[in-house]
Amino acid sequence: MIKENIKKVFNYVLIIVLALFSLIFFVEGKILSGLILLVVIFLSLPKYYNLIATKLNINIGRNIKRVVLISLFFISFIVVGATENSGNNKGSNQVNQNLLNTEELINNSNQETIESDDFLINNTVDSFNNNDNLNIANKDVNQEELIQNNAIPNDFKYYQVVEVVDGDTIKIDLDGSIESIRLIGMDTPETVDPRKPVQCFGEESSKKAKELLLNKKVRLEDDPTQYDKYGRLIKYVYLENGEMYNKKMIEDGYAHEYTYDIPYKYQSEFQEAEKYARENKLGLWSDDTCSGNTVQEAVVVKDEPISSTDKIEENQSLNKYYTSSYGTSKYYYPEDCDGWKSLSPKYLKSFNSLEELLKFYPSKTLSPQCY
Repeated sequence: MIKENIKKVFNYVLIIVLALFSLIFFVEGKILSGLILLVVIFLSLPKYYNLIATKLNINIGRNIKRVVLISLFFISFIVVGATENSGNNKGSNQVNQNLLNTEELINNSNQETIESDDFLINNTVDSFNNNDNLNIANKDVNQEELIQNNAIPNDFKYYQVVEVVDGDTIKIDLDGSIESIRLIGMDTPETVDPRKPVQCFGEESSKKAKELLLNKKVRLEDDPTQYDKYGRLIKYVYLENGEMYNKKMIEDGYAHEYTYDIPYKYQSEFQEAEKYARENKLGLWSDDTCSGNTVQEAVVVKDEPISSTDKIEENQSLNKYYTSSYGTSKYYYPEDCDGWKSLSPKYLKSFNSLEELLKFYPSKTLSPQCY
C-alpha cells in the first residue's frame, strides 16, 4: 500500500514538473515542444490514459508505456534544441545579412564618395584647364601690363641687345661681355654674308629685327639638344612683353623655320607658325616679294633724279592747274604744288588740264616752286 502511494506521489510530482516545462516552452514561443510535453502529461495521468486505451482498444504494457512517455519527453527537448539551433542559425543568418547590408551600404557610400570626389576633381581640373587656356590666350596681350603693375613677379634676367647682325643673329651684353647669339629654329635671308648677295626679303627681315631688338632688353632660354658649329651661343629669345622673338619672326613671315641636325624643343610650334605665314602669304611668302624663295637675289631699285621734263609730264596727268590772270604773272601751278595757294583769290584761275590752261595763257611756264 505504501509502495503504491509513493508511486502516485512521484507520478504527480513528475506531471507538475512537466507542466512547468510546458509553460516555459509556451512562454518562450516553443509551441511544438510545449504541445509534446502536454501529450506526455496527458498520458501520464492513469485516468485519461486508461480512457484512451479503452476507446482505441489498445493494450500496452506498463513498461512500454514508460518507454513511450520517456521517449516523448526527450523528443520535446530535442525539438527545443532544434528550435534553438534554428533560431540561432536564423539569428546568425540575420546578423550575417545585416553585416552584408551594412557592408553594402558602406561600399555604396564609399562609391558615392569616390564618384563625388572624382566629379569634384574632374571639375576642378577642367576649371584649371579652362583658366590655363584663358591665360594662354591672353598672355601676349596683358603680360607686359601685368609685369609693369607688379601683378605677377618679374624674376627673369634680361640682357641688353647691343647689335643686330641680321634677323637670326644678334649680340648682347652678357654681364659685361659682348656675346654673339644665334637664334634657334629660325633662318632669315642673308644680308651680311660676303660670299652671298643680299637675298630676297633680307633687308626687310633685318629691319624688323632691329625694330624689335636693337637696344632692347631680352630674356634667354637654353636648349641642351642644340649646338652651333661656329661656337656661338644658341638661344631662344623673349621680348620684354613675354613674346618669343624666334616664333614671332617666323609667324609674321620674316624667317623660315630651320632645323639644324637635331629636332629642337619648339620645332612643332615653329613649323605651325611657318604654315600660318605661308597660307596667309605673309612677308617673304607673299607673291609680291619672294613667294617663299628667299635664295633668289633681292631686286634693288635705285632712286634716279627726276628731270624737270619728267616732272612736267607727271604734272600734266593731274586734273587741275592754276595760274594768276594778273598781267605780270608768269607761272602756272599743278594742283599738287602748293604755290598756287598763295595767289590772290581775285585773280586765281583754274583749268582741268594743262592744255586748256596753255590755250588761254600760252606764255606761262611751270613755277620753279614745283620742281
